Amino acid sequence: MGSRVFKWVVGLSAVLSTMSAAAEVISRPVPADRHDGRPFAIVDKRSATLSVHDAEGRLIGRAPVLLGLTPGDIEPASARGKDPSALGPAERVTPAGRFEAQPGRNLNGERIVWFNYEAHLAIHRLRPAPASQQRPERLASPRVEDRRITLGCVAVDPAFFDQVVLPTLGSGASLVYILPEREPVLAGGGPVTASLAAR
Repeated sequence: MGSRVFKWVVGLSAVLSTMSAAAEVISRPVPADRHDGRPFAIVDKRSATLSVHDAEGRLIGRAPVLLGLTPGDIEPASARGKDPSALGPAERVTPAGRFEAQPGRNLNGERIVWFNYEAHLAIHRLRPAPASQQRPERLASPRVEDRRITLGCVAVDPAFFDQVVLPTLGSGASLVYILPEREPVLAGGGPVTASLAAR
């Protein structure tokens, strides 16, 4: 995708990010992954955003996301092994960590990027949902707290998924780093915290 400029507007919200992909290059959140060679994504739960990077660390695009209903950095023990539809409100958490991701399909045949297959957690397009959940409106909201509604998956605007996520993460193995929202920042470690030890 080179230095194309991506502009993403969800609904009537303001542009979240307008930049050249070549203008922003970052180091991976886990130093041991410096020479990993796979593309990666960073989910910042504190800002409810997803940043997608190529294997060299160049930013391909950034967009707002919907996250698990309940704040937290650890998958509740009571949620393990449950069907997603059986999760209670307190169990609907997007866990923090370093995840080995793989592209795949859900039960409806839709393309997704699994970051925790055993827990049924993936990055996927915003899907139709009961109107009462107001998911499109939540995704467009500037209030981070409005973007807590999913069972734990990371949901993004369909256009961003198709034009950024799939071309970068959808053809093979990648890494997904989900930054903790509650753990303290490690000294000298940038936006990486203790919960991002290798899993």
